[in-house]
Amino acid sequence: MTATAEANEVPTERPQGAPVLEVSRGLPQPVDKVWQVLTTPAGAEALLGKGAQLGGKGEPWRSVDGSHGVVRSYHPLEQVRISWHPDEHSPATLVELHLIPEGEGTRLSLRYEQLPDAVLSQNLRQRWGDALGRIVEATPDVEEPPDLAEPPEVQA
Repeated sequence: MTATAEANEVPTERPQGAPVLEVSRGLPQPVDKVWQVLTTPAGAEALLGKGAQLGGKGEPWRSVDGSHGVVRSYHPLEQVRISWHPDEHSPATLVELHLIPEGEGTRLSLRYEQLPDAVLSQNLRQRWGDALGRIVEATPDVEEPPDLAEPPEVQA
C-alpha cells in the first residue's frame, strides 16, 4: 500500500461523564471502495475480529475471540453501528463507524461509547486504532485510469 494512514485519537467525555473514545484514519480511496472492502468477510474481520461477519440491521455477529454483538444501524456507504461485548460476561457497548468523504479519499471515524471503565480506554484505543489500520491495509490502492488520450496499441 502506498498511502500513509493518518491517525487521530481523541478521548472525549459525554455529558453524563461516561468516557467516549474516538479514533479516525484517512485513506486516499473513495468511500465506495472503502465500503466495498468493509462489507467483505476480510473487512468485517479487520474491524471486528476473526470469524465475524457484518449482516443487516438486527443481525448478530460473533468473532472467534468471543467478542460479539448485534448490528444496530446499517447505512450503506455512510455508517455502521454495532453493539460490542468483549466477552459473554461484559455489558453492551456501542461502536459506530462513519465513512466520511474527504477530498478524493475517505475518513474512517470510529466512536466507542459506554466505556465500562476509563482504565480500559487505553487498551480499547489500541484495539480500535488497530482495527482501522487493518481496514486501511485491506483497502487496495486506487488504480490510475488508463490514459484515454493515447490510442491502445494494436497487435499485428
